[in-house]
Amino acid sequence: MPTTRYSKYEPTLDDLDAAELMKLLQQRLLESGFGRNPWDPDPNHQPTLQDLYEAIAEALIQNDLIDQETLNQAMEAEHWLDSKLGQAVKELARRLEQEGYLRPEAGDPEQPGQGGVGQGEPGQVRFELTDKAIDFLGYRTLKEVLGAAGKASFGAHDTRFETTGVETSAAPKPYEFGDTLNLDISATLLSAAKHGFEGGQLKLEHDDLMVVQSEYYSSAATVVLLDCSHSMILYGEDRFTPAKQVALALAHLIRTQYRGDSIQFALFHNSAEEIPLAKLATAQVGPYHTNTAEGLRLAQKLLKRQSKDMKQIVMITDGKPSAITLPGGRIYKNAYGLDPLVLGETLREVGNCRRQGIQINTFMLARDPELIAFVQRVSHMTRGKAYFTTPHTIGRYVLMDFQSRRTKLVN
Repeated sequence: MPTTRYSKYEPTLDDLDAAELMKLLQQRLLESGFGRNPWDPDPNHQPTLQDLYEAIAEALIQNDLIDQETLNQAMEAEHWLDSKLGQAVKELARRLEQEGYLRPEAGDPEQPGQGGVGQGEPGQVRFELTDKAIDFLGYRTLKEVLGAAGKASFGAHDTRFETTGVETSAAPKPYEFGDTLNLDISATLLSAAKHGFEGGQLKLEHDDLMVVQSEYYSSAATVVLLDCSHSMILYGEDRFTPAKQVALALAHLIRTQYRGDSIQFALFHNSAEEIPLAKLATAQVGPYHTNTAEGLRLAQKLLKRQSKDMKQIVMITDGKPSAITLPGGRIYKNAYGLDPLVLGETLREVGNCRRQGIQINTFMLARDPELIAFVQRVSHMTRGKAYFTTPHTIGRYVLMDFQSRRTKLVN
């Protein structure tokens, strides 16, 4: 009689799909310069295929997905990419490209063979993350911080107002001009029945019309200001990578749950510039000071273009203002204490935000006494909030604050 012997299934790299690999690479793909040289950051750094190969190999080794024999062979090889491990890493990188998570930059047209994963010199061919990868990274962070999200709706920020709509949440009310004609049939017929019947028919008058009420949902325009000054990767920890992760998660939350909202991103350092979501993941820290005033000025310009009920700035920083832009365009810098000139210009922009009804919510990654006093003053002026947190908890604070304070923004 034939017998069948079963053994424990041992997974191989062929079983590792692109999504699982992206989860393993998440931290490295968002790296902001801390892992290279925090004392001399390069704001223009772009990852190459060599960086990608090394990140994949490191992830496989750390997660015990490579056997010791393969690892020893790679260590003894003249070029580890020519070993069995190297070939597996290249195949996984090609899989990421085929699944649409990354896109190698086009190579030199005079040198055919460059510009694709597995082609050209790994240290020369650069790559960029696709929209699919950006969305995936945002989803992963959001899932880790908040778990499953609720249903989506257009303009889904709760307020204390009520309006006539589709989803009933309050008692019916008499119809008024301008209301959505979403009749409450039972209440309308009950009101008409009070007049009695005429000729065996129910007489319905205008005053009998009753409409259902639902919660009024408003829309919001948000600008996320990210500090990318040098201090964000100094002092023994990387503060900028968690800030980018939170920004990606917030973007995913708004796009999926609050479809009537808008979100834009800006970096501030010696100056400030808007950055598209597609470029946010690869943004780098540079040898910069902190020009908070210029960041607030840019955020106001971005919010002026939005016609939303609520306008807010989410500012993530770890340093007090240390630079301003002078009228002639020259950058004035002073990193020692709160310079009165820098402080005055920054608070002037905070006052402009208050006059425009823009709330500033600040998330601080440091606890310097001068910084605490400055942030508390900003929060008081714009009726915003200040959170003093760490790179490990900032995600929970930003995302939960965004959801919990929605009822307090209108009027």
